[in-house]
Amino acid sequence: MLGEYPISGRRAAEIAASVERAVGDGGLEPGQLLPPMRELATRLGVNPNTVAAAYRTLRERGVIETAGRRGSRVRPKPATTTRELIRVDAPPGVRDVSLGNPDPKLLPALSGAFVAAAAQGDAQPVLYGESAVDPELERYARAAFEADGVPLAPLAVTSGSLDAIERVLAVHLKPGDGVAVEDPGWGSLLDLVSALGLRAIPVGVDDEGPLPADMERALAAGARAAVVTDRAQNPTGAAVTAPRARALRAVFAAHEDVLLIEDDHGHGIVDLPLHPLAGSTRAWALTRSTAKAYGPDLRLAVVTGDPVTIDRLRGRQRLGPGWVSRLLQRAVALLWAEDAVDPRVVAASYGRRREALIAALAERGVAAYGRSGMNAWVPVPDETGAVARLLHAGWAVAPGARFRLNAPPAVRITVAALEDEEIVAVADAVASATGPAPARRYD
Repeated sequence: MLGEYPISGRRAAEIAASVERAVGDGGLEPGQLLPPMRELATRLGVNPNTVAAAYRTLRERGVIETAGRRGSRVRPKPATTTRELIRVDAPPGVRDVSLGNPDPKLLPALSGAFVAAAAQGDAQPVLYGESAVDPELERYARAAFEADGVPLAPLAVTSGSLDAIERVLAVHLKPGDGVAVEDPGWGSLLDLVSALGLRAIPVGVDDEGPLPADMERALAAGARAAVVTDRAQNPTGAAVTAPRARALRAVFAAHEDVLLIEDDHGHGIVDLPLHPLAGSTRAWALTRSTAKAYGPDLRLAVVTGDPVTIDRLRGRQRLGPGWVSRLLQRAVALLWAEDAVDPRVVAASYGRRREALIAALAERGVAAYGRSGMNAWVPVPDETGAVARLLHAGWAVAPGARFRLNAPPAVRITVAALEDEEIVAVADAVASATGPAPARRYD
């Protein structure tokens, strides 16, 4: 059962450390079954309660998972099985439309804002003990949240949306708790859930966002948290509509102890209205990142939420990085003050290319989806084959496996990387590589 690897130790901490070392060095592989507690206790000459305590520690650390009578197994190792590794490296001469980056031509110039922010810092340096949030950034963020109908609540600044989501999950949940996640959904979030020792519970998605019936099933099955993308969902481009928001709010109102996290992924790059779910549950958070509209290297997101959640987030943040650079915050506030990005122009540019690609694929008998944002999601009958054939044809696309749990095979194409004149060529290549796609539904 354990090959040549011996589990050792007399105390619970020693047994747990032995298993953890084995997982770390590859002696125990992801999915490998561990001995029943009584069997291991007999082998080690210890009380079964000692082994039970060791296994409990390993579960809490996210090293193993237990499924009743089916026993305990080593969990997948996010550090080495991350979905980021499920990608295609584009060799020379191959057009890469897989990475999900914004169009550099639509990003604003940053130098002026940073020069002005640095001058402010020279005149009044930020010192220890000062507010973690720049007052001007907070003023603009609050005004934007209020305009979109987000409840008035405390605010924090994090190093991007994933940082915000990680901190919010960590201060509310413990290893083994279930999290309702979109399927297909953001690959980095799926990795994060696993890395925290949490269980991902898939929720189907269509053009209008998460399916209410699926969300209800996930919450009824014990999910203690749910993550919803409001607009420009990655990878499908879904955007929550007003009717869908009403249906989802009703679902969450019946499970008000669930932690609700919203990721407004499309803020600044879509012109569809926000229909927030915030306030449907007691504990909630909504995050907005600057990455897609202002550039991934800014690494800044504003997050608002109920007082307990934001207070816990700030407390954990103080014990780590302390705060996000106020110099960076000032620069972003200046960019917002100058309206450096016009969401209507950005949305129109991405929308024109996305809709042209979807239409060109439809003309060739291939269904593709993307209601908002910079990606198109193309269901395919054979994902591995489609990715390989497209690479041979000169196009690197993102394998759907990066974004899926139970959803059918697909590929993601980032239209931000496409020039207008390339759309017909990529549509021809996709049609040749995939053939007709399944009926319209993502789950």
